[in-house]
Amino acid sequence: MQHDHRRLGRELGLFGTDPLMGAGLPYWLPDGAVVRHALEEYVREAERAAGYRHVYSPVLGKRELYEISGHWDHHSEDMFPPMELGAEQVVLRPSLCPHHALVYRSRSRSHRELPLRIAELGGMYRSEPSGVLNGLTRVRAIQLNDAHIFCTLEQAVEEARAALALISRAYADLGVRAARHRLSLPGDGGKYVADPALWERATALLREVLESSGTVYEAVEGEAAFYGPKIDVQVADPAGRETTLSTVQIDFHQPERFALRYTGPDGARHRPVMVHRSVIGSVERAVAHLLEEHGGALPVWLAPVQLAVLPVGGAQEERAHDVVRRAGELGLRAEVAAAGGGSLGARIRRARLVPYQAVLGAREAADGLLAVRLRDGHRPGALPVEEVLRRIAERAARRGTGLWEPA
Repeated sequence: MQHDHRRLGRELGLFGTDPLMGAGLPYWLPDGAVVRHALEEYVREAERAAGYRHVYSPVLGKRELYEISGHWDHHSEDMFPPMELGAEQVVLRPSLCPHHALVYRSRSRSHRELPLRIAELGGMYRSEPSGVLNGLTRVRAIQLNDAHIFCTLEQAVEEARAALALISRAYADLGVRAARHRLSLPGDGGKYVADPALWERATALLREVLESSGTVYEAVEGEAAFYGPKIDVQVADPAGRETTLSTVQIDFHQPERFALRYTGPDGARHRPVMVHRSVIGSVERAVAHLLEEHGGALPVWLAPVQLAVLPVGGAQEERAHDVVRRAGELGLRAEVAAAGGGSLGARIRRARLVPYQAVLGAREAADGLLAVRLRDGHRPGALPVEEVLRRIAERAARRGTGLWEPA
């Protein structure tokens, strides 16, 4: 496949693996860490603007925690074996939701605090069989963009609908297209929570979310979480293979299992609803899909190198490094493609996935200009250095997928 994220990851120097680390445990190289950091900061910023509060929770939990949540009964075969710590057994967590339930119940809650939106970019672990591991799309150590909204029953539909809108906005900024929206329901023979009333109520609410937001969807049996139905936002790779990137769920099961409560306006104790949602799913799968969706030509704000400065000869290299320094002061990621790296044409070809290339010849150096090339083939021409850097910085700050706006 031409846009295989594994090939692009090697070509761009983003990530790798090593047998001594283990299968399904990729590491991130410096340029890959730049992409990951930009993506994580984008998500955190979007969540803060939407009223989420961020927490940190440990990647380990007592086995008892996952017995209460139901993960041990329904998914222990996908979890790493327990570790013995004295008289206790601890497990690498397969999910963040039990931890967030404990954060919620760390003190008493009032209806005035609801909806309480708790978010975390946290690690989780799945004991995936070696035969299904694949680059960044199926791994054993996962960095998950996860959040849980604790709300009243009356607030649940609006919170889930807002989560779906947040996902849609993120896709626009990332240049990602949803292949379809799926209402994932239980199927025959699955290991699901045995509570028909719970399933009917949660399914009805999710249908209301989809229909009230005008979202076209397909109901598919056998794809639900063990504790309830979910909305899956499906994306497709260049070969047409679908995978789930983002999810929204309405959960009545875990609030019951963890005995979560809030004090209502009537002074009585009530059970909250738990809305699970993930804007980009796992960082690993999101980066894999972005590489394949864009063929490695990531949006400006995500690109590990945003500007390549190409001096025509050695005489312009000092000036090129000065441009890179000034770009860095504006928060841009720029590099010099030095003249010693080959002909100008060869250096331009190597930088073909960099959003902006700036050629610096004798005339440009003398006049304080840069001859700008965009990776899509457009050539805005020779412009003052400060104008070029300002335009790139403004484009990066606006996010999205555009490269250049008219003056």
